[in-house]
Amino acid sequence: SKAKPESNSEPTSDTPLTSEELYLMARVIEGEAANEPYMGKVAVGAVIMNRARHKEFPDSISNVVYQPMAFCVVRTGLINRTPTEESLRAARAAAQGTDPTGGALYFFNPSKKINPWMWDRTHLAKIGNHNFAR
Repeated sequence: SKAKPESNSEPTSDTPLTSEELYLMARVIEGEAANEPYMGKVAVGAVIMNRARHKEFPDSISNVVYQPMAFCVVRTGLINRTPTEESLRAARAAAQGTDPTGGALYFFNPSKKINPWMWDRTHLAKIGNHNFAR
């Protein structure tokens, strides 16, 4: 089991993601942020990367994505949408260490019904319609 830092918003020299991991991340980005600006898409990818590096979350992209109750697009089936080129580009940027959130582990759209505990998190950024928090 690898050691995982609290958070990491700097580019890393970690093992690069496989093409399958990048595509899975792009599918989550497409499902969660299809109508968001490009940086909002990168930010969703950064949350996935941050979780995979954080000690309180699973340590692989797939396990982070499929962790129960982690991403609503898994439950709703939106994860099965074909990602756009922009979502693929956003996944690559996040995988290479771009993190416009400053280390967020969560994101949510405040105009939708959310778990009230999200408001108790430390809010780091608002990008498009999503708030990003740690």
